Amino acid sequence: MHCSASIRGWRCGASIGAGRLGALALVALCGAAGAAQGDARLPLRIGPHAFVVEVAATPAARGRGLMGRTHLAADGGMLFVFEQPGRHCFWMRDTPLPLSIAFIDSTGRITSLADMQPRSESQHCPATDVRYALEVRQGEFQRRGIMAHAQVDGLPR
Repeated sequence: MHCSASIRGWRCGASIGAGRLGALALVALCGAAGAAQGDARLPLRIGPHAFVVEVAATPAARGRGLMGRTHLAADGGMLFVFEQPGRHCFWMRDTPLPLSIAFIDSTGRITSLADMQPRSESQHCPATDVRYALEVRQGEFQRRGIMAHAQVDGLPR
């Protein structure tokens, strides 16, 4: 079996000659990899607004992101944590949900926000170096009045 990741894409493939048994094993392996991603949840606050988010802190988890998801709670999301600050870009290939993203610097300040369209390969990049990115349902930041320069509390260091 081989698995490869891109900025926001993940795919597993295998050459299995054992028929149905091999196919079932492949489904179980890929399913377990996907389930492990949702285990870590972290409470975050942006002013008076609370979110409980999944954490994507490894290259594999960041590569999977919210791919394939068809539902996200209004107070849910995914926090992408990078080892080093940089201009980390995102796209939406294989992600059917419309999302909004907040790019967050090392101090926890939102540097910029963007809306991202489902299944698009358009790149969304921060203008400055960031250490975190927070994806939520599209429009959720706007509905709550969250703007650039807001402080995000509860981020992992």
